[in-house]
Amino acid sequence: MNSHRFKAYILLLIVALIWGIAGPVIKITLGSLPPDLFILYRFAISAIVSTIIFIINGIKIPKDKTSLWELVIYCLLNSTISLGLLFWGTSKTSLLDMSLIQLFGPLLLVAAGYFFLHDRITAREKIGTFIAFTGACIIGISPVINSSQGDGRLVGNLLVFLSLVSAAVCGILAKKLMRKGVSPSLMANLSFIVGFITVLPYVLICNGFPYLISPLSSLNSQAWLGIFYMALISGNLAYILNNIGQKSIELSEAAPFAYLYPIFSAILAVIFLGDTLTFPIVIGSMITLIGVLVAEMKKRRT
Repeated sequence: MNSHRFKAYILLLIVALIWGIAGPVIKITLGSLPPDLFILYRFAISAIVSTIIFIINGIKIPKDKTSLWELVIYCLLNSTISLGLLFWGTSKTSLLDMSLIQLFGPLLLVAAGYFFLHDRITAREKIGTFIAFTGACIIGISPVINSSQGDGRLVGNLLVFLSLVSAAVCGILAKKLMRKGVSPSLMANLSFIVGFITVLPYVLICNGFPYLISPLSSLNSQAWLGIFYMALISGNLAYILNNIGQKSIELSEAAPFAYLYPIFSAILAVIFLGDTLTFPIVIGSMITLIGVLVAEMKKRRT
């Protein structure tokens, strides 16, 4: 294994640990803040840090129009859309559901790499992706099967799944931009500034300025820790490390690391948040894990 590949694996492992903890942090902090304010406060802190980084290191925006538009779309998807859907979905469903549905995310990323970046994908990986998708669907509709859980979780599960689709598109755009020489740090930091600029008007128009600032004086230390963790650790740091890690390897190689953080989140959800394992969730999880094993068996032999 060459040094660049080893470095990428270490960075992606660190990101997996950070984002594994992020699931419970989001769920706990949403108990003190509505999703729109949580994500706005997070973007505000990240945007301040990103601006300082740009002042110190400068900013090099791509000059050709195609790359510039790809960067703009990446920033919107990576911040406002992906994280907005994730936070909104998490507020409506259980952390356990969210974590298990996210097991399908890496396979979605592999499929996106195959169709748009022409990454190699075997017949076994295609079968595994289909099996995992079936399992994720069972988990996603578990609130319907378990009618006592209500329709809110079904909507939440759908929003989480859409956030995975958005993240997969982000992965494609990130890979294309980095191949053109765009800095991983630029992409990550600029996306947080774009996130703040786009979310702020939405909150002001929908709810007004008093709504924006009223929770600031009443938030407890736990909520502030959650906001700062999501802004600085799970935000600026993790996104930069993730982009650097993916720069020198294929998406299909980076995807297996993403299996780790939803599993970490699911374990923490059961232990600390009291989420319960229902029969549809158990069956869906088993099917999803079988799909993951089928898809990844080729890599292990290699």
